[in-house]
Amino acid sequence: MPCFFVFFFISGFCSILYELVWLRLAMAEFGVTSPLVSIVLSTFMAGLGLGSWGSSWLIRKYEGRIRVSALRLYALTELFIGLSAVLVPYELRLGRNLLEHFALSSSWSYYLASGAWITLVLIPGCACIGATIPVAMLAIKQRSYKDGARSFSYLYLANVLGAVTGAILPLLLIELYGFRGTLKVGASLNGLLVVSAMALTLRRSAVQRSQEDPAVFSPPREAGNKRALALLFATGLTSMGIEVVWIRQFTPYLGTIVYAFAAILAVYLAATFLGSRVYRYWSRKHEREGSLVWGLLGASALLPLLAADPQFFFSRLQRLGLGIAPFSAILGFVTPMLVDRWSRGRPDQAGPAYAANIAGCIVGPLLSGFLLLPYLSERWVLFLFSLPWLLVASYLGPLTGRERTRKHAAWERGAGYAIAVLALVLVVKSQSFEDRFRDGEIVRDNTATIIATGEGMDKRLLVNGVGMTKLTPIAKVMAHLPLAFLDHPPKNALAVCFGMGTTYRSLLSWGIPTTVVELVPSVPKVFWYYSPSAPQLMHSPLSRVVIDDGRRYLERNPEQYDVITLDPPPPVEAAGSSLLYSKEFYATARQRLRPGGILQQWLPMAMADATVRASVARAIRESFPYVRVFRSVDGFGYHFLASDQPIVHRTASELVQRMPAKAVEDLIEWGPESAAERQFAVVLKRELPIEQIIAEAPQAPALQDDQPVNEYYAIRRDWLNPHRWYLVW
Repeated sequence: MPCFFVFFFISGFCSILYELVWLRLAMAEFGVTSPLVSIVLSTFMAGLGLGSWGSSWLIRKYEGRIRVSALRLYALTELFIGLSAVLVPYELRLGRNLLEHFALSSSWSYYLASGAWITLVLIPGCACIGATIPVAMLAIKQRSYKDGARSFSYLYLANVLGAVTGAILPLLLIELYGFRGTLKVGASLNGLLVVSAMALTLRRSAVQRSQEDPAVFSPPREAGNKRALALLFATGLTSMGIEVVWIRQFTPYLGTIVYAFAAILAVYLAATFLGSRVYRYWSRKHEREGSLVWGLLGASALLPLLAADPQFFFSRLQRLGLGIAPFSAILGFVTPMLVDRWSRGRPDQAGPAYAANIAGCIVGPLLSGFLLLPYLSERWVLFLFSLPWLLVASYLGPLTGRERTRKHAAWERGAGYAIAVLALVLVVKSQSFEDRFRDGEIVRDNTATIIATGEGMDKRLLVNGVGMTKLTPIAKVMAHLPLAFLDHPPKNALAVCFGMGTTYRSLLSWGIPTTVVELVPSVPKVFWYYSPSAPQLMHSPLSRVVIDDGRRYLERNPEQYDVITLDPPPPVEAAGSSLLYSKEFYATARQRLRPGGILQQWLPMAMADATVRASVARAIRESFPYVRVFRSVDGFGYHFLASDQPIVHRTASELVQRMPAKAVEDLIEWGPESAAERQFAVVLKRELPIEQIIAEAPQAPALQDDQPVNEYYAIRRDWLNPHRWYLVW
């Protein structure tokens, strides 16, 4: 049995590693939109469920005719998983190349085609991952281990512990070896499992099948146990649905970096492991849980309301510990309990039970992200997820089948009512992050919660509580500087990222057709909050607002532009932001520029260390033959101008002469200079050679999709220092 524990520790580690890396590779190939991310995650979970159910069905049908050691079958599944790890990146790239030939302009047709390809690519490997537990349970059954009736919870415990490591360690591997190198590490571990499992089958005593012990491997016989499948589906739905809410609730405190999401996942999995460990200890002497467990599950689902309450000055880790750990621990207790109860150690029974749980995990995020959060605050979404469990707690006998005295039943029912009352008080009395901005405008959609707040020049835009931008002349220069440097009159322009709409408004002031691409659907809806002319501009025949991933839009739209201006969402370290700074992206952008067209890339200096600045600069220099760099009007960051033709040196006066009157007025609207010529002069005086930026970190590689140095920096910045984590706590 210890060998199985080691196997599933490694297997759990690899599963999370593949989920993280495959998701990111799919984002690079097909886009970073919420529907696409949902497709990838749903496909991954569907593959697990299909593999778990399918392997159980095959075991049930052919178990009597299986003459091969189940350990060898397990080794075969691990072999296929390792092969998938290596092949998936190439298959995803092939899919993108195929879709480019079809030029799908409709988002829905694109999602249908890309989703079908992603499903075709990921399902085989994910199904093998899902099949590992039933196959391993068959191996345990063949060997008739004493603890065989609880074999699922044993493997589940090891799997979750490995997943905890998989939530953290791959981030370090990606920093060192890139995404493809990290996949090779995972594939090597799968290869180690193959060799180890095959070696165990060489032991003569291991391959001889023992007689089943009916007392140990007995199918569920109580009718009440059939409710375990419904409960497994519901727990999966609740857990993954609430996880979507956690992202919105804790992002204002943790930020949008990959390490923040990893911290949420690690706390969730670590607490799940502890709950599973408690179940393993508890189940030695008990068979039935009290209904109070379900009441606690419902109440703990509401603890994020307290943990994310801005009235309390918790540290980041304390907020995660209070908001996530109790719920996850209870979930870790009940999930293996229900599967053990249903399967009794039989692999043909465990598969459908685990598949039911995974089915709930697929439905939960879709329900939460697309049906509830666009219309309700996080408070009421959590309440809706917790309410069924609070109601379940009131049905003592029917759900648990436990015989109890009247006194015991009355006490448990009273405790359930008390928990329900406290939960309701928590829902009503707690405050959310967005309650601090009641004077502003709050809009929700399936991607994020948008807050427009402030007055005058102090207006701000927050997405999931993270500040995106403010009213600043920098955003105007992003439009006017490249347009004024063009050798020919501009015909059109493209802005990637809407923000407050400042750059978009400045582009339109030139009287040219302007397209702006924004990832979050509700961001353009608050444009009116920042500009009185918003309704007029949005309905202008020159205006086109596209809700899409900017990179994906450029890849599938053949239109060419004179100017493409980029202002990726802050911070520079934000998860997924490297896809708008990489060489692969610049190669696509260059194809969409007319001859002599100019790309403007904004890079905030204060948010990027020397390695990131040098990496981005090197990527631009290696992608375009001509590049000029200017410090912004307030010295906050850099404007990179890149083109396939020389960018002619012009004076500030010459630049202004090339501008329409409305564009001149727009440029100086917010200062800091009162004349357009002086405004340009400030920027031109701050020009610097791109080699100077690269020289700050000459060892930094050009930023690429496979090695996003801006997002993964824990080793480089000494984040592994224990003293740092003590301070964070």
